[in-house]
Amino acid sequence: MGQPVAVEQKTGGTAAIVRFETNRTLTGMGHERFTAMAQAKGDRPAAVIARRLFESGQVSWVHVYSNIVTVELAPGASQIGLDDILRDLYQYWKPGMIPPTLEDLLAKMPPEATPAPDAGGGEVVAGGDPRIPAHLAARSQAARLRLTGK
Repeated sequence: MGQPVAVEQKTGGTAAIVRFETNRTLTGMGHERFTAMAQAKGDRPAAVIARRLFESGQVSWVHVYSNIVTVELAPGASQIGLDDILRDLYQYWKPGMIPPTLEDLLAKMPPEATPAPDAGGGEVVAGGDPRIPAHLAARSQAARLRLTGK
């Protein structure tokens, strides 16, 4: 699941510079430059891209501006496979992966995520999602019953 990013690889001013153009903006109108893995903190797309490129061991710096990612190859490194890192940026599930079941996800919920009373002072509908207030869950169930008869 997820959507692949279309990536077009181009050469830069020198053989060590590689530019990638994507079909979506990654930083808006801001420039972000990373010269070390430690600078790529957070979950912003530019930081995630920089971390993944540094983890490949093939780049010495990364610059991201809008939909363009420019990298300098590390000495002796190859640009092979770098476009795949960008292409798979939003690929959450790949062939062969098995997504977790609802029970697996609910088992990972912290204990403090217990059902809370809704605004009307009632409790969460039995078996329902604790994040959905009981009055909204009941209204949804009533609408489903009217439409489907089930």
